[in-house]
Amino acid sequence: MNAVKLAAWVLLPVVGLVLVGMLAIWAIHVILGLLSYIIVGALVVGAGLYLYRRARRAVRSGTSGRGRIGA
Repeated sequence: MNAVKLAAWVLLPVVGLVLVGMLAIWAIHVILGLLSYIIVGALVVGAGLYLYRRARRAVRSGTSGRGRIGA
């Protein structure tokens, strides 16, 4: 009976540590995955805004931009 209690006192903390470690790795994986999606989304939106503003300036009529020779 004492051997069973000893095994329980040794194995249960080890199993607990393994489970907590697995949970921590899963949580870190989820957080880093979400962070990477947010970064990629921000880059796409930023590039879209940049291109939109450049296109709007290029199409704008009646104004002369910098560096253009007015006729």
